[in-house]
Amino acid sequence: MEFKHQPVLLKEVLEYLPLKKDGIFVDGTLGGGGHSEALLRELKVKSQKSKVIGIDQDLEAIFAAKENLSDFKDRVDFVHDNYSNLPEILKSKSIDKVDGILLDLGVSSYQLDNKDRGFSFLADAPLDMRMNQSETESAADIINNYTEEDLAGIFYDYGGERNSRKIAKNIVLARKEKRIETTTELTKIVEQSFPASYKNKYKIHPATRVFQALRIETNNELNILKEFIPKAADLLTSGGRLLIISFHSLEDGIVKHAFRDLENNPQDKYKVLTKKPITATEDEIRQNPRSRSAKLRVLERI
Repeated sequence: MEFKHQPVLLKEVLEYLPLKKDGIFVDGTLGGGGHSEALLRELKVKSQKSKVIGIDQDLEAIFAAKENLSDFKDRVDFVHDNYSNLPEILKSKSIDKVDGILLDLGVSSYQLDNKDRGFSFLADAPLDMRMNQSETESAADIINNYTEEDLAGIFYDYGGERNSRKIAKNIVLARKEKRIETTTELTKIVEQSFPASYKNKYKIHPATRVFQALRIETNNELNILKEFIPKAADLLTSGGRLLIISFHSLEDGIVKHAFRDLENNPQDKYKVLTKKPITATEDEIRQNPRSRSAKLRVLERI
């Protein structure tokens, strides 16, 4: 299966990244390399010395990006790691500061559509959900080992699932009989936790919020994001910018408040360039429906 992830808010990203001659840029969620490819084509006009450090914790994404960015192989440094380790990554390359950092926190189309990865409730697959498949704890481990209270908390806090307690209770009952191993098994348990009238009343599938919450917990996404933002801001040159594209309210809330805290700290010199998040145009949404929930916020070091 081809690794596809249509880059969202591409025009806006290029407008806000400081296209500095001989600049160093970080794509912390490289994916298939869509944003980086567009950036490198723009930079090609300005300088042959500018470069991108492309980071992704998904090894399949690294392989795909190397192929997709083959025209720029001398200007991209591919790193299989989590973006949270950016300070250590840059130190290992003797780089002190960078001119731009981009995070696109969306799950790629490849990951959603590849049933072997277990991100989707629409196909029967092992209940995995690990972005980095070298990590030991999968979504199945969480479902089978967490307490009923912890599961309910995850579904409510990370997914906004109001029926979280009943779902968690039914999961615990089911796993007493047999370990829950697949997406289909979990989806059936979730569906059985709702009244039969649910599907006629709501458009959203009953498993949507549970799978979102479980993916966030499996990959520790929100805690990593919280810890990353101040570290990333400190790595920017004067005039450098940190761009983060989020896809749900919890992520956006973390970015919004972290950027505001940095701007309001008198010891630091940062400016929030997006008082309100930038969202996709109607035209982009028609072409790429997954862009509907994308929100871009930008912080500049001054």
